[in-house]
Amino acid sequence: MNRIPSGILLPESFLQSEFFQVLATFVAINTLMYVTLAIAKMLPRVYVSDLLRRRNTRREPRGILGPD
Repeated sequence: MNRIPSGILLPESFLQSEFFQVLATFVAINTLMYVTLAIAKMLPRVYVSDLLRRRNTRREPRGILGPD
């Protein structure tokens, strides 16, 4: 079996440079943001008005047609 030497695509000194570390951190944060947005789009929407009951709303409607 042939062994591929490490650092064949990029030199090892470049992989340990500060620029590459900053770039890798940016890519990691960007990936987490896209995963969060994708999960948020799959979940049902939550409206604040549905969670808070207003003072002037009735618990049951009082229409002239009666209940459904």
